Amino acid sequence: MNSAAANVGMMDGAYFVGRGEILAWINATLQLNLSRIEEAASGAVQCQMMDMIHPGLVPMHKVNFEAKAEYDMIQNYKLLQEVFNKLKIEKHIEVNKLVKGRPLDNLEFLQWLKRYCDYLNGGILNENYNPVERRCKGVKERNSKNGHRGSKSLQVNNTPNQAPLEGEGPKQGRGHNPSNGVDSAVAAAQIRALSEEMENLKLSMQNLEKEKDFYFAKLRDIEILCQSSILEHLPVAKAIKKILYAEDAKESALADAQAILNA
Repeated sequence: MNSAAANVGMMDGAYFVGRGEILAWINATLQLNLSRIEEAASGAVQCQMMDMIHPGLVPMHKVNFEAKAEYDMIQNYKLLQEVFNKLKIEKHIEVNKLVKGRPLDNLEFLQWLKRYCDYLNGGILNENYNPVERRCKGVKERNSKNGHRGSKSLQVNNTPNQAPLEGEGPKQGRGHNPSNGVDSAVAAAQIRALSEEMENLKLSMQNLEKEKDFYFAKLRDIEILCQSSILEHLPVAKAIKKILYAEDAKESALADAQAILNA
């Protein structure tokens, strides 16, 4: 069954599922709040999807949901590949492309994953599976095995503030302003947040640029094909070039192209 489910051709309907539907499926299934396909590039989402479909087969305590560096992401994909091997799933995981966060590569892999999950469970969610609980349990086990060294975003500072001993006043140096330390910490946190936001925007721009180049290359290939001596005089080639060379993006050239074909 796994082999049949994994054998999805490129023209299968699975690869025509849009980003919005894929993100909605991930968020609903795993109770996440992803807004971009690239956010699933670490491989953690894919690992948990397999954990839901095949309970107990994925060592969730080894899955790093905080993975940002490529090395950590690769470790997640190694876990995923081990699961594929156990299930005898003949699906090649292009790790080097996925960890780069390229939208198209990640979308294609998630489309395949959705097709696989739908094939096995008919699109019905496992009501007995608690994705949040599974993630938290895995993180706790991971942190305990790593000597409680978890991501700061997953830790809670439970260290109580030490009150001064009776008869002692607050320990302040001469001319010390207690608000200075707080202001500095807030400013540093804001700088970090802005730096991260700028980095995310930079990555988004790079991904959009790559995607634009991808589709431009496709259109250029079509243009070259239509200009070949064999096709350039055919009505269908003229109709395609009519659409390609339309100057006003607001007006569709489809009607003119159809007129050429019907002439």
